[in-house]
Amino acid sequence: MLGLSELALLLIVVIVLIGAKKLPDLARSAGKAARIFKSEAKAMKADDRPTDGTSAPRVIKATPGDVTRKAPGAESGQG
Repeated sequence: MLGLSELALLLIVVIVLIGAKKLPDLARSAGKAARIFKSEAKAMKADDRPTDGTSAPRVIKATPGDVTRKAPGAESGQG
């Protein structure tokens, strides 16, 4: 684990390398990213929980001829 002196030295190096003017923007961006990550993780946990406790895994079935999108070059008349 880093001690107080190591953290202070690391902070000084970051200030010198990045510049004092860009640090607030960097901290703001890191905060936004952390908030987004936290909310997405919470949403994923909520999606994973079954509502009644007896739900089965969701199965998606496709029948021959079902098309979601055409492959490039799969236009009619080519082949």
